[in-house]
Amino acid sequence: MRKEQRQVFVYNKTRETFLAFRVKVADSSLGRLVGLLGRRSLQPGNGVWIVPGNAVHTIGMMFSFDLVLIDKDFKVVGMRELLRPFTITRPNFRAESALQLPAHSIFCSRTQIGDQLLIGGYEAREALQGNGNGRTEMESLPLDFRPPTIYGRDFQIAQQGSTLDSQHPTFPQA
Repeated sequence: MRKEQRQVFVYNKTRETFLAFRVKVADSSLGRLVGLLGRRSLQPGNGVWIVPGNAVHTIGMMFSFDLVLIDKDFKVVGMRELLRPFTITRPNFRAESALQLPAHSIFCSRTQIGDQLLIGGYEAREALQGNGNGRTEMESLPLDFRPPTIYGRDFQIAQQGSTLDSQHPTFPQA
């Protein structure tokens, strides 16, 4: 029986925009290898977060997507818009993980290199002994990236000076 994959949201704190609401976490060897393979498209608001990863391939894919490379502090260190099928990206050695997002997500969210991202709902796995490339899994998230409740009604991201009605949750219920 297949284990249910975790999902997270990705919020650009610098630009105060969302990149995606339903991002599947690919933090196993098989999950990282497969990524988006087998899909015919990537729906708006969806994506795949490859952890760890500093490059991707699109061999066998049938659609273009946006790629955001993130360092260990969740800052954007690289981007590729409209990454076409049957390409391989060069490794970005500052990147610790990669976000595969629907085409035009970078443009719509105004994301730029150096932006600070917030990835919510991800509970990092315990550090592994190693995975052969000298890297280990992330041990924990910085404290400011772990709000008290991610999917609860009391977690909302609002611009300064605006008010949100607590009866309307900002994020989809898990």
